[in-house]
Amino acid sequence: MPEIILMGNVGRIEARYHHSRSPNAPLVIVLHPNPLHGGTMNSRVTVALYNAFVENGFSAIRFNFRGVGKSEGVHDKGEGELTDTAAVLDWIQSVNHGEHPLWVAGFSFGALIGMQLLMRRPEIAGFVSVCPPANLYDFSFLAPCPVSGMMINGENDVVCPLDNVNKLVEKLNKQKGIAIDYRTIPGCDHSFNGHLDTIKDYITEYLGVRSVGSVVNM
Repeated sequence: MPEIILMGNVGRIEARYHHSRSPNAPLVIVLHPNPLHGGTMNSRVTVALYNAFVENGFSAIRFNFRGVGKSEGVHDKGEGELTDTAAVLDWIQSVNHGEHPLWVAGFSFGALIGMQLLMRRPEIAGFVSVCPPANLYDFSFLAPCPVSGMMINGENDVVCPLDNVNKLVEKLNKQKGIAIDYRTIPGCDHSFNGHLDTIKDYITEYLGVRSVGSVVNM
């Protein structure tokens, strides 16, 4: 899991990258929560997401948005962070030639950026969104949502309340051809203390259903 430095449109982007030994491995970009509230690529939930995909055979990258860690620039309220994510997507595709299923996963603010990326990059085949902040941001841009995916939320989350996420999932599941595998974790709040393995188990189950990512020889 070496540290790498990529170039974005405002300078360096700090990242961690795992390259699968399988030549046909799927790819995933993992996005961290809001840096204004301490979110980094080393946030516990972000690392759990990253590890879940690595353990299922993906080539995986997580990175710091602009202004976080060694990444240059300043926080841009989502617009610049989306540009950063697109640059990282370009990079992981450039080092993985050929056809590879591409996924995006994110936690909280990272889930928002990941869902926005879906609308701009048609090569993305699936997503995992943990605690999408449907109470704070308008997700109506998912009209229509281009691909199916998974959403996970803690039952006791007050930062991204369950009622708002329930409504978002209900709207998406009404769209033709879209199926959201929605999991709620009882007794779990936004910190996911004691529930990180549950996130990983849910992702492994979902990837098995989607027939993606169960690659041997990581």
